[in-house]
Amino acid sequence: MKLTPIIGLETHVQLKTVSKMFSPSDNAGENKPANTTINEIDLGHPGTLPVANRKAIEWSVKAALAINCEIPEVCKFDRKSYFYPDLPKGYQISQFDQPIGTKGFLDIHSKDGDRKVRINRLHLEEDAAKNFHAADGTHTLVDYNRAGTPLMEIVTEPDIRSAAEAKAFLQELRTIMRYLGVSDADMEKGHLRCDANISLTDQNGDTVKFSQLKPKTEIKNLNSFKAVERAIEYEITRQTKLWEAGTPPDSETTRGWNEDKGVTEEQRGKEGAADYRYFPDPDLPPVHFRSGDPNSIDVEKIKRGLPELPQAKRRRFIEEFAITIENAKILADDKDLSEFFEQVMSELRAWLLSYGEAEGTEEEVWEQSKAKLSKMASNWMVNKLLPILAKDGKDIVSCQEVTAENFAEFVTLIYQNKINSTIAQQILEKMCHTGKDPSVIIEEDDLGGGAQADELEAMVDTILAANADQVAQYKAGKITVLQFFIGQVMKQTKGQGDPETIKELFEEKLK
Repeated sequence: MKLTPIIGLETHVQLKTVSKMFSPSDNAGENKPANTTINEIDLGHPGTLPVANRKAIEWSVKAALAINCEIPEVCKFDRKSYFYPDLPKGYQISQFDQPIGTKGFLDIHSKDGDRKVRINRLHLEEDAAKNFHAADGTHTLVDYNRAGTPLMEIVTEPDIRSAAEAKAFLQELRTIMRYLGVSDADMEKGHLRCDANISLTDQNGDTVKFSQLKPKTEIKNLNSFKAVERAIEYEITRQTKLWEAGTPPDSETTRGWNEDKGVTEEQRGKEGAADYRYFPDPDLPPVHFRSGDPNSIDVEKIKRGLPELPQAKRRRFIEEFAITIENAKILADDKDLSEFFEQVMSELRAWLLSYGEAEGTEEEVWEQSKAKLSKMASNWMVNKLLPILAKDGKDIVSCQEVTAENFAEFVTLIYQNKINSTIAQQILEKMCHTGKDPSVIIEEDDLGGGAQADELEAMVDTILAANADQVAQYKAGKITVLQFFIGQVMKQTKGQGDPETIKELFEEKLK
């Protein structure tokens, strides 16, 4: 029996506004002592009135536009009733039938291929408090610092077909939120949390009739990409066994993910809209989206302020700089790193044009060398610089020692064959730890000798003249002799010659 997973995600993203969604309380409570960033509104005391956070609404519109949602003329807030210790009011202020964004989509790429995932809605609500359950099950402690934090919920259509695609969707969403600056979207810290809805079908995966699907199972509060993948894969396996036994799920259930055991565990039956008893919040007026009205939200102004988003930046890096897809993804997935790369490329262009050896207009000179310099800069950045920073527990922002200027100087030295890759690695590590320019490191450590092209050529001529037997062997077809010749030059340059340049010189001379 061929079964196709049908997966939809409900993703919650905490907004990092200064204050909370409906009160002036400090929104940075995760780093404060328990129950210190709350007030009467957060705790739902009688007689208190909520006031909507305008910045949270604007940021939610920004996020909705970034995932290609349509923005309505008006949205409203509703009360969603349920009784848990983390909701002191006995209800959550959320949005039901008139959310901020609808009918969006996000294109994703995973090991399973490309897919367009439709977005059903983006709505805004307040977060609940945080429960801490005793290991022995005797009691639960509640920290209300998180209560009232602005929380966006992004609900997909059931378009995802594998755990890998679910992970790719969440990673792309995290990158977008960080680009927009609306959330740190750190899953491990709870800034981004995911509920996964999963069912299986024996229908064709590309032409699914959703009305004929078996009841779905929801896995709650997945808080890492690894947990998302493992939980979905486990649930697919579990439901497959039920299908094979002739007992597929017959009711909607909610399950939790037990990370230690690597299994999902049933928690309760799944609530529906009727259970929540939604009704419009009488204390909060509807929000209008109109241009030029100070009492409403100007969507067009927000749209004009959107930054270049990750997918567009990846495409541009590939087209403009001719770098690999892999490098473009790594560079564009980190906004700060992508900006650093572009600053380096700008510095390299300025250096190339001032170097003055090539002929033609400035644009022609740049186009002739841009691809090689881009490849060199991106490869050294991704494959060498980032591992050094990771080892030191730093990123491109916290590493003040490496700047766009001195990294561009470093790349030009390699481009000019003034240093080989072995020496370059030593220089880069020293740059990261001392902040010195590469030219200073070369001079102080005497790393630049024997690398000039004219000196290398003279060495090649001398070595060939002194090794007639080996020259004859090479011409007779023994190509491995070339390594002997290269080794002789490397010995004379104390390892500072560029092997590729030396190889090319020998091959040219031996023709």
